[in-house]
Amino acid sequence: MIATLKKLEELMKKATAWILSAAVLMTLAALPGYGQTAQDVLNKMIDAMGGRKALEAIKDTTITGTVEITNPMPITAPITIYLKEPDKVRMDIDISELGITITQAYDGKKAWSTNPQTGAAEELPDYMTKEFSRQALGNQAFLNPQKLGITYALKPKATIEGKDYVVLEQTLADEHKETFFLDPATYLPYKQQGKSIDQTGGEVDQETFLSNYQKVSGTMIAFSMRVLQNGTEAQKVNLTGVTYNSNLDDALFLMK
Repeated sequence: MIATLKKLEELMKKATAWILSAAVLMTLAALPGYGQTAQDVLNKMIDAMGGRKALEAIKDTTITGTVEITNPMPITAPITIYLKEPDKVRMDIDISELGITITQAYDGKKAWSTNPQTGAAEELPDYMTKEFSRQALGNQAFLNPQKLGITYALKPKATIEGKDYVVLEQTLADEHKETFFLDPATYLPYKQQGKSIDQTGGEVDQETFLSNYQKVSGTMIAFSMRVLQNGTEAQKVNLTGVTYNSNLDDALFLMK
């Protein structure tokens, strides 16, 4: 049992970036095609996501679903992800077979997680806090990127399995880059690619594939996601529901 919990603890640390990345990606929507500036693309993305007014009206988001982690230890579990603008996130994973719930969160300043062996909340190391701060960026990353020191650039088109995609690169204030591969036929992100942090603090190559887009309160949400790390499938996420503006309390994100 102890050995299993230790493996689970390592697994959850490794899965943090994957799942939180999912929470951000699930809010992405249509993007336009070629022959435009990065600002043109960004403006049209905002319109496709529901429009600036609708996005600014979203104060918090609650996401429910199931995560299937395939590496290094197979596990399938219900998840609930809470997002609060502009910089808070929390994820609860219910490991029913072990009778425990793993919580990982970022309160806008520090990241923390429950220890699977003791159930106590523990502050995460600086490299995980940095990763959480990136994943917790809300809609302001699109609506007002200049205020956050975020820039966007259009890159040459990319061909994946014989199909051309629009490529938009996002650069955060800390120089971290994420690349979005956009389907010009559907105007929806097909793939996101960048560097992620594993449980040791090392960088890994991560690819996220999005599908099964559905409309929720006027916004487009990817209800299915597949994540690869260093070319190996690491997890799948399937959503069951998305709810906006539940008046989430800041205390939900604080370490207790």
